[in-house]
Amino acid sequence: MAASAITTTMEAYPCPVPAHAGSLPPSPPPTARPSRKNSCREWDSDAQLGSKPYPLPPKCAPKQVLFEDLKTPDRHVERDSRLIRLTGVHPFNVEPPLTDLYDEGFLTSENLHYVRNHGHVPECTDNEILDWSFTVEGMVANPITMTVRDLIEDYVQQTYPITLVCAGNRRKEQNVVRKTKGFSWGAAGLSTALWTGVPIGDLLSRAKPMRGARYVCFEGADKLPNGYYGTSIKLNWCLDPNRGVMVAHKMNGDVLHPDHGKPVRIVIPGQIGGRSVKWLKRIIVTAEPSDNWYHIYDNRVLPTMISPEASADLPDTWKDESYAIYDLNANSAICYPQHNETIPLATESSSSSSSYTFRGYAYGGGGKRITRMELTLDKGKTWRLANMRYPEDDYRLAPEGDTLFGGEVDITWREASFCWSFWDIDVPVSELADADDVMVRAMDDGMMVQPRDMYWSVLGMMNNPWFRLVIHREGHSLRFEHPTQPALMPGGWMERVKKEGGNLSNGFWGEKMGKEDEEEAAVQEPEKEICMTRADVKRIITPEELEAHDNDTEPWFVVNGQVYDGTPFLEGHPGGAASIFGVAGQEATEEFMTIHSENAKAMMPEYHIGTLSGSLTEKEEPADPTRAVFLQSKSWVKATLETRDVVSHDSKIFTFKLDHEHQQIGLPTGQHLLVRLRDPATREAIIRAYTPVSEVDDKGKLRILIKIYKDSGEQKGGKMTQALDAIPLGHFVEFKGPVGKFEYLSRGLCRISGRDRHVRRFHMICGGSGITPIFQVLRAVAQDAEDATECNLLDGNRGEEDILLRSELDQLSSAASGRCTLLHTLTQPGESWTGGRGRIDQALLEKEVGVRKGEQEMVLVCGPEAMETSVKEILEKMGWGEEDMVFF
Repeated sequence: MAASAITTTMEAYPCPVPAHAGSLPPSPPPTARPSRKNSCREWDSDAQLGSKPYPLPPKCAPKQVLFEDLKTPDRHVERDSRLIRLTGVHPFNVEPPLTDLYDEGFLTSENLHYVRNHGHVPECTDNEILDWSFTVEGMVANPITMTVRDLIEDYVQQTYPITLVCAGNRRKEQNVVRKTKGFSWGAAGLSTALWTGVPIGDLLSRAKPMRGARYVCFEGADKLPNGYYGTSIKLNWCLDPNRGVMVAHKMNGDVLHPDHGKPVRIVIPGQIGGRSVKWLKRIIVTAEPSDNWYHIYDNRVLPTMISPEASADLPDTWKDESYAIYDLNANSAICYPQHNETIPLATESSSSSSSYTFRGYAYGGGGKRITRMELTLDKGKTWRLANMRYPEDDYRLAPEGDTLFGGEVDITWREASFCWSFWDIDVPVSELADADDVMVRAMDDGMMVQPRDMYWSVLGMMNNPWFRLVIHREGHSLRFEHPTQPALMPGGWMERVKKEGGNLSNGFWGEKMGKEDEEEAAVQEPEKEICMTRADVKRIITPEELEAHDNDTEPWFVVNGQVYDGTPFLEGHPGGAASIFGVAGQEATEEFMTIHSENAKAMMPEYHIGTLSGSLTEKEEPADPTRAVFLQSKSWVKATLETRDVVSHDSKIFTFKLDHEHQQIGLPTGQHLLVRLRDPATREAIIRAYTPVSEVDDKGKLRILIKIYKDSGEQKGGKMTQALDAIPLGHFVEFKGPVGKFEYLSRGLCRISGRDRHVRRFHMICGGSGITPIFQVLRAVAQDAEDATECNLLDGNRGEEDILLRSELDQLSSAASGRCTLLHTLTQPGESWTGGRGRIDQALLEKEVGVRKGEQEMVLVCGPEAMETSVKEILEKMGWGEEDMVFF
């Protein structure tokens, strides 16, 4: 970015002259001094950098827009493919491989810097940087609206190193013990960069906070499901130069990367990364902490006894500021040896190195310095000191008046420590061979030390127990095992111990330590988990053998590492054989566990045939966006949300844009598709089935009518419907299909579970949004003048305003007069209502449907579960068999 627009545009604007030097604090803010100009360039060239006494940023390798991002709102952002995605494809939440992060050194390149995004990245081109504006407002006597140009021209710039750390760093360890509401960070959720910008105290001093002001709120430009991202910190922290809070516009000498806040952001040293708001738009001085949703419901450590389920009903607890996280806590990790690294042992014929050098990082919070790193080989009975290195101190050696990337480099007067430090210690290999594990802990200058045990909390924040590697002796070598691997990556002693039945919260890292531990384990309440396997099945199935059953004859699939044969259930599967064919030869755990009921899971032992001898990955979306048909039966495909149109007080039509305007949807009449999103908090998949209201031959667009079930005081709302209603326009959604056992071909001909059947009359029974699959079939019949099939539709709703697709249904009924009848019945009708009254009960069904008159009649049902159950029981009493009823 060195040749970006800001470089050339700002060449005419000289850098401000340093206002302070030596060990003195900064001079008064700009209100007390005019801005100054000299003839230096805004950016330091390599020649100007010269020989510095402190580390300089590593060079960045070229980046590109990655394939995974092409169909997301972030398709304008170039990224490094080495970053590990923690929350699926989007939003972009990543950490670098731990070894790569450590090997890059004290400063982290923008390529490997961790990223925490809650949604899409706001776009700001290089030409727009200088005109990007933000405000300083609220309880101030002199509100300010300023641009990045003003920030650069009118204020003294500073450059110094800062380590940013996500509050979720090392959360995977907590998630293995017990699932939190957060996604699984490994131990690389931190990075260090040189930040250039203006101390926020300079801006606030010019704005003049009023009496009674105590907090400063920040708000970004990233529009999210619950508003713009925002948070707050205390006003006196912002005014204290020792705290180092900065409004930054450069990172490692370059314009901010889009993932890191381009063009301007807040950087708060020593505090969790979630307070350093990116894409800054507003600075608001207030008397109270921020009321932003993300300030209240994120970045908190709630009491450990509060479960994820209970937390949903505790608004006062969430709003308790005593649970909010600001300063980081002392933490550390071992980077070398790497996970599964091996070292040789001495044998009679060979010798090994006499010692191994353990290396890692440590950091403190609130400006505290890590003063001590200790290592133990006997579970904490004895400790040994490690060597410490503080590259941050090299910047304290900067000569008076030194500048870097247009900012003053003067932290000689500041005692606070804002960066990570490094430690190392040599351990004799012979001692490692006699040990079961190795653990480290850090202590800061306030004598606060990392705790031995984990403090579990509902959001999984601030995890900092001793970092432990397990040592395995394997033949003539030692293998080291880290606690976890990030995201969904398998591996680590914690997952292994848990799978072996160990209790990770027993105080002994899951190991059996004696009779008392056994008694404690005996009284533990067992997890309620349905067994989906058969104990007598011992067969081992290779991935190659599984892939040979990627067909419609003997479809095998994998759930939780176990292989199942779906062949016996092809005809009886409620979702139709296509549901099984769609996962044949594939890893289907996420899809199966998300969609299926406890009853379905209990049936799985019947189909269990073996254990997979390796691992599989989900099949990627076909790389050809020019394909004629959108839906794919064996892979998830993406479409972007284009519009969201209100059709009733609680229902909307969501329109999705396909790959191109000529692309067909690929969904037969009467079948449905699967929709997949991810929970914004847990990143767990949400998968539901819907029937679009699009015409079968529509192209380029996909329209789905969805009823939004909101949270209420009495019950939780719908996960999927609320998530769909919250995502911004332009966000992608994943689809798969078609699925379903019923298909209407034409003129009375149906296909049910692969068998053709001719129908003379359909009795269509639905409620609420269950109208959509019924509507598809009714429309196919009514629009074909040659189709003599009769349709008798009963549509049940609460009130008149709840009737969906009413005008469309009236038009179809009128167009097919004599073939189609339509009855709406309401449980809460108004005085003027002239249609049916009451529920779809036995009396109504006896009158409108009657007893079964032959094989050429069929009942189609779709609605709430209670309605479907009731209709089924009533119709069976009236002589209708299961083969005559289709439940969508």
